[in-house]
Amino acid sequence: MKWNKLYNYPTSTRSLIKDERHYDIGSEKLPSVTTILNATSSSEKRESLQKWKDRIGELEADRIKEKAASRGTAMHTYLDMHVNGQNLLDLTIEGLEARNMAQTIIEKGLVDLQEIWGNEVVLYYPELYAGQTDLCGVYQNRDSIVDFKQTNKPKKDEWIEDYYIQCAAYATAHDCIYDTNIEQTVILMCTPDNYFQRFIVNGQRFKHYKSEWLKRVDKYYDMKEKKVL
Repeated sequence: MKWNKLYNYPTSTRSLIKDERHYDIGSEKLPSVTTILNATSSSEKRESLQKWKDRIGELEADRIKEKAASRGTAMHTYLDMHVNGQNLLDLTIEGLEARNMAQTIIEKGLVDLQEIWGNEVVLYYPELYAGQTDLCGVYQNRDSIVDFKQTNKPKKDEWIEDYYIQCAAYATAHDCIYDTNIEQTVILMCTPDNYFQRFIVNGQRFKHYKSEWLKRVDKYYDMKEKKVL
């Protein structure tokens, strides 16, 4: 695993516009990738989420989401510092749990990472969207977008299509600004009990998700124009 700073990635600040996350890139305020994905999610997905909330109650649902988000942030921080050659000491219960999850990803997932172009990278497509991915570089000999995910339980491939679309969005933006040809997305995932999963999408399937992403962008701006959002 070596650093190769081929590209000059921009700095950016985040802001909320009507409760939607945006990135300030130069003079543009661009909606985030996750903002677009959430706004254009299917009715089936929204209904499934609501049924889950109804089953366990709003308060418990919020508690679970907040705990997962906090643990995920801690895990990402540990991984970010590891990639930068730094160490993090967090002796809280949450910190130790996140450290073990991150260490599992390092030992089982990052072993196939050959080159790093940047981590916590802000990417954008002019006038359309922006976002931040965990890592860009070469993974298993392919130019890749790599994202780290925490999960409360193991996932099936078909459950995480939005993750694939999310990374396809980052790849599309990278290709646009830096004239690259990102070939695949790599999702490295771990549960609190350290069950590791790796999902890799490339070839025609990767092209499919890039196409699906552009459809979601079109849908988002169409909804904006019709003032649905």
